[in-house]
Amino acid sequence: MAKTEKEKALEIAKLMEDGKGLDVVVLDVSKLNSWTDYFVIVTVTSGPHWQGLYKAVKDYAKENDMEIHKTHNKTSQGDDWNLIDLGTVVIDLMSEDARNFYELEKLWHEGERLK
Repeated sequence: MAKTEKEKALEIAKLMEDGKGLDVVVLDVSKLNSWTDYFVIVTVTSGPHWQGLYKAVKDYAKENDMEIHKTHNKTSQGDDWNLIDLGTVVIDLMSEDARNFYELEKLWHEGERLK
């Protein structure tokens, strides 16, 4: 039986925890916008840390027939915030400073917190 998008979002969150991602949160934002259903928000501690988590997501996407969409940024991606767009699931890998500054959970507070 095929996995639901919710199951995939929760599995990705578990992957992030297994990779030592901190304060992992899954938000269901499907009723709030038309471009994604779930946010997985993760605090990372360094460049190599987010790169390792990115590889885990890339492997997961391949195994689950999901496509990573290219994101276009005006500035080059640094270690503060890296976004992985899988269409129905968007993963935000953020430094603690960036997470405190942008407060995505507060911005999307109307979304249902699944984790």
